[in-house]
Amino acid sequence: MNTGVGSRIRRAAGAGFGRRARLRWTHLVLGGALLMPYWMLSVVLFGALNPAQGHLRQVLLQIASLFTSLPMAAVTALVPTVRPLEGAAARALCAAERPEELATGPSRSWAARWRTALWYVLHLFFGGVVSGMTLAGVPFAVVLMFSFGGAADLAQYWENRFPGWMLTGPALGLAVLLLIVVTNAACGALLARWAPVLLGPTPEERLAAAERRATVLAQRNRLARELHDSVGHALSAVGIQASAAARVLRSDPDFAAEALQAIEETARAAVAELDTVLGLLREEDAAGPAGPTLGGLDDLLRQLARTGVTVSADLAPGLARLPAGVSREAYRIVQEGLTNVLRHAGPAPAGLRVALAGGRLEIELTNPLGTARPSRPGGGRGLRGIGERATALRGGSTAGPSADGTTWRLAVWLPVGGTAG
Repeated sequence: MNTGVGSRIRRAAGAGFGRRARLRWTHLVLGGALLMPYWMLSVVLFGALNPAQGHLRQVLLQIASLFTSLPMAAVTALVPTVRPLEGAAARALCAAERPEELATGPSRSWAARWRTALWYVLHLFFGGVVSGMTLAGVPFAVVLMFSFGGAADLAQYWENRFPGWMLTGPALGLAVLLLIVVTNAACGALLARWAPVLLGPTPEERLAAAERRATVLAQRNRLARELHDSVGHALSAVGIQASAAARVLRSDPDFAAEALQAIEETARAAVAELDTVLGLLREEDAAGPAGPTLGGLDDLLRQLARTGVTVSADLAPGLARLPAGVSREAYRIVQEGLTNVLRHAGPAPAGLRVALAGGRLEIELTNPLGTARPSRPGGGRGLRGIGERATALRGGSTAGPSADGTTWRLAVWLPVGGTAG
């Protein structure tokens, strides 16, 4: 029980006197300082309109000046650059909830500007209250605590009004200081809670940010697919050709020389495709990626033949007239499918059918299922990349073993007029 009470006392003390409370007090005093030009302008205007003097009139003038200065502050807060300035101050001093959500850029819509104006008014109003209490209340509390001037008479007045409360000068002074501390903690906590709402992004800005993130992720996925399919295929082919050359280097030097030549050609082609992919990364080609199309299938099949994969190809006429985007994606799909044959089935015969039917391009690739080959770490992205390519063109794909378990089949269909979805 005592532990719980002590914990609550420590939390209360931290809320009133801890580092966060001191930062929020600084933030509120800053708001009070920002309020002063508007308040002084209001005082001058009211004084010019009604120069009559009087104690009560002066008090009313001060109060009226406070509330007329706030609309002027709201108008100046409509300037777009006010939001990042207030956001920076709130992150540094207000200890706002979810500070990462506070805006860092200027207001780009009227909704954001009005939110900033409301925050600015609250900051200046609460800051004016806390600043005024600090500047006037602290000296007043010191006077009461040390019985300066008429402090004893004031204490006697409160004792007469509230008999039995023992409201001595020091007690009244401590009460004033406590009121200042509580007001500072309450105003700071309210501003910290409202900061993400008023200084955070609007729904339109959140939507725009989400769209930008989606665009970046799509570009990264696109780049990853290009690297996986182009460079990954070349490295797989080079690895198998190098392994074959090493096995027959002494017994069949002519075959080894042919394999080394094939490795050289594959490496050069890979470097050229890598340059294309890096061009995507640098956004050098705004019209779209250059790269091999279905017209280059013959070179791909010859390259695979050197690795021991014999492909029986049935290619429909007219593939050269396909839209460039569809042809490039179809080439990558065929390339990845044949690379998977090379990786997982080894030098096995494969069947490839590329047909045009009903306004769509159909790709079918089959190969016999042999002994399972060990998968490389991090593998399994090929089929997912094929599915992503097909989906981007509003097509589809299926892959899996046949019913009798002897053949692996990959089927992809793409609309001939497909565009990125």
